[in-house]
Amino acid sequence: MSRGRLDLVRQRLGQHLGHRSLRAFETPSDVVQSFGAVQAQDYLGSLWAIGLRLPGSREADIERALSDKSIVRTWPMRGTLHIVAAADVRWMLALLTPAIVARGARRLAELDIGEADLRRSRKALVRALQGGRQRTRKNVYEVLEAAKVSTAGQRGIHVLWRLAQEGLVCFGARDGKQPTFVLLDEWVPPAPALQPDEALAAIAERYFGGHGPATLADFTWWSGLPVGKAREGLESVRARLEREVVGDGTYWYSRHGAAVAGRSPKVSRVHLLPAFDEYLVGYRDRRAVLAANQSVNNGWGLLSPTVLVNGSVAGTWGRELRGAAVTVALAPFEPLKAVDSKALPGVVNDYGEFLGKTASIRVRTRPRTVRR
Repeated sequence: MSRGRLDLVRQRLGQHLGHRSLRAFETPSDVVQSFGAVQAQDYLGSLWAIGLRLPGSREADIERALSDKSIVRTWPMRGTLHIVAAADVRWMLALLTPAIVARGARRLAELDIGEADLRRSRKALVRALQGGRQRTRKNVYEVLEAAKVSTAGQRGIHVLWRLAQEGLVCFGARDGKQPTFVLLDEWVPPAPALQPDEALAAIAERYFGGHGPATLADFTWWSGLPVGKAREGLESVRARLEREVVGDGTYWYSRHGAAVAGRSPKVSRVHLLPAFDEYLVGYRDRRAVLAANQSVNNGWGLLSPTVLVNGSVAGTWGRELRGAAVTVALAPFEPLKAVDSKALPGVVNDYGEFLGKTASIRVRTRPRTVRR
């Protein structure tokens, strides 16, 4: 393993998970704002992604931040669900969604969702949600159907996706286990608007400050910006970043990130990452933490929950809930070293405490087949 690869992994590990040594987050909003956004298709996984970086937090704390409106779940980038800080949601939508909407026009046309459908949907949802009302997806679909907008097949979710891109709706607090939708302008307090150049600089600084070392290609992938715009954003903040060439790549990171990396030996040897964690999905090129013969894509093409050992993916895991107990079922790619096995109980107990449950470990005797 090359020195360059080792340094890259160590520094990223410090950036993402070095909170116990230097990065001091006090609230879920601090975590989300530091990284720019936290990917959140897997809702429960996204709660753990934030909790993992906020020592001592509980799952209920992260849900409370969502219901208290300090963080918001919506579709701000790549057409994919993320959690962002409430203060950032509007300028992120304005900056990042135009290209996504343009790319999504073909899919809407395939589903026969036209401007007339969108107009009726806007009007119906404003009427149904105004006054601070929260409605589940099922309720929202009923509203759309009553307005003569079919939600059959994938039409319903694509209508909601499109209206969220516009900033009309976002997710509210859960109703039991069901997500709800709300009007963004009622849910999130007004925040100062950013000019386009300010927004580009802000998103670049958030990304490289939270994810660095990373390349321009990584930033372009993560943000969903056209490469020219992504380069413009990087250029606007490069004076505040450090640069390092590793192999054939040019990597950028914040000076604060360099300080974190200097203390990253204090980071735990072992971590349980949720599916879609920013440590993996936040980069176009994941070779630094994956061996050449490894993939963490499961049979549905989704990133699996992963086990990290010294910053590299060493296996996958899942959870089994039974009342007040959780069993963490580990599937290492190779037998774990004794020192890593010794670290596991503390890591699993941290996860159990986050859930408010008693935790135990079950290690599969044979590695799970992980499909590419």
